Amino acid sequence: MSDSTRRFSSRVDNYVKYRPSYPPEVVGLLAAECGLTPGALVADIGAGTGLLAELLLKNGNRVFGVEPNREMRAAGERVLADYPLYTSIDGTAEATTLHDRSVDIITAGQAFHWFDREKARVEFTRILRLGGWVALVWNERRIDSTPFLAAYEQLLRTYSSAYEMLNHRHVDQQMIAAFFKAGTFSSQTFENRQIFDFAGVKGRLLSSSYSPEPGQPTHQPMLDELAAMFRAHQVDGSVAFEYDTSVYYGQL
Repeated sequence: MSDSTRRFSSRVDNYVKYRPSYPPEVVGLLAAECGLTPGALVADIGAGTGLLAELLLKNGNRVFGVEPNREMRAAGERVLADYPLYTSIDGTAEATTLHDRSVDIITAGQAFHWFDREKARVEFTRILRLGGWVALVWNERRIDSTPFLAAYEQLLRTYSSAYEMLNHRHVDQQMIAAFFKAGTFSSQTFENRQIFDFAGVKGRLLSSSYSPEPGQPTHQPMLDELAAMFRAHQVDGSVAFEYDTSVYYGQL
């Protein structure tokens, strides 16, 4: 198991509570552009705690949630326990264990940057039915749209030595376009946001794979500065996290 598959093991509780879901417009886009119907079979790769899978389950889809991290996979199974059309699978983007030509659409929420792109492309081509689609989705936190978000971005750069290395923005649109068959790639963006009290802001920070954990020397100084930032920017006891939810879709 690679290190990337273990990276969120200690962050599952915060991930479940404080990571943003995806706007319902994502499902509408997949219906309009990728032929998503309630009868379509979906493989959600890097399914994590089920944030994207739940949108698709609510649409009536059967979803195979492929997740290599044991703790994240177990959390997804708990969160989605009331959805009989959800199947949890211990697998990776490069080895899903799914049958050949078995799914209509592949999705990946907040996960594609962890994949071995060449091996994943081979695997996705294998499991997709002819004419199938792939949709890669990210909630991209706005880094300077408000004074609080600008300060939050600086906090990460100050206290997290891993932030720059693990930032998913290193996978740019050119890299993503190269994953798809030429002439089929498109993208759309939707607005998304969360409103947090301080407990939420703290949990959101600690859900990130690059934030220092308890016992690391920068952990407590980071939380102390976060508290000061929150006091400076809160309005009626809360602050907003704003996102651009980007959907990149195409065929292989």
